[in-house]
Amino acid sequence: MLVLSKMAPVPTRVLLRMVQNFGRKYTTNVNTRLPEYVKIVEVGPRDGLQNEKEIVPTSVKVDLINRLSETGLPVIEATSFVSPKWVPQMGDHTDVMRDIRRHPGVNYPVLTPNLKGFQSAIAVGAKEVAIFGAASESFSKKNINCSIEESLKRFDEVMKAAREANIPVRAYVSCVLGCPYEGKIAPAAVAEVASKMYAMGCYEISLGDTIGVGTPGGMQDMLRAVTKEVPVDALAVHCHDTYGQALANILTALQMGVSVVDSSVAGLGGCPYAKGASGNVATEDVVYMLHGLGIKTGVDLDKLTSVGSFISAALGRRTSSKVAQAMSKL
Repeated sequence: MLVLSKMAPVPTRVLLRMVQNFGRKYTTNVNTRLPEYVKIVEVGPRDGLQNEKEIVPTSVKVDLINRLSETGLPVIEATSFVSPKWVPQMGDHTDVMRDIRRHPGVNYPVLTPNLKGFQSAIAVGAKEVAIFGAASESFSKKNINCSIEESLKRFDEVMKAAREANIPVRAYVSCVLGCPYEGKIAPAAVAEVASKMYAMGCYEISLGDTIGVGTPGGMQDMLRAVTKEVPVDALAVHCHDTYGQALANILTALQMGVSVVDSSVAGLGGCPYAKGASGNVATEDVVYMLHGLGIKTGVDLDKLTSVGSFISAALGRRTSSKVAQAMSKL
């Protein structure tokens, strides 16, 4: 027989205080108003493919970008003008930029780590470029062979040339929620790098959870620090799904005012710094969540899923998109 113990009644004023405190605990750090529109930055052709072990044929890359251009995506990061010595997969960047069909209203930015890369990109018609840094000293030295401060000085040349050519520059900050070498990264360190890149003239700063270890709590802490230095409408989030936290982290960012999200069709892209890491969050999954929230993206989910099926077949693997997997069973 179940026996319920008698409890003294809780005074009304105490109950009221408990309810108020509960509400305060879970609502003070977020904005319950979500953006009406979210810009999706598709990074599959560059970030998604750059770590593929087998060289993907140029024709497949071009076809992927052309198909993505038909889905309503506003931004498709096309390739990277880095030395083929460091990233062999992107060695065909000139051919890719020459052969793609550019749709009106779609931007095709490219990654340019230095002035030489910038000049090569502009020569083949690039209208927007991106630079990349890190919030972790160790990661910066391992990834681009220089300190954070040195990397910012290198970008000065690119920024000057971009201003003269009237070319907008986007910036990436890696390891904003964790580093494979240093562990957790202090939000203040992220804010410092982001603010310097913004002050240099980068119109948008993409904050990357490079190894996918972040949680919504960490995302809140980091964004709270960064938005003290950089306007929230100049920020984007770039979440990896290694621990299955990407969508939760993105939702948290949206609740805090961010309205730009990086993602990769079919979840292309692993993380070479974390064994078994699943890499980029799938664009299909992000779009499905956003549409479910009533947020506009301009993206046709059926067309996008079809593109994911195409590139997955070309690479000989199953899509990493949970939405695409579910839709294929219907």
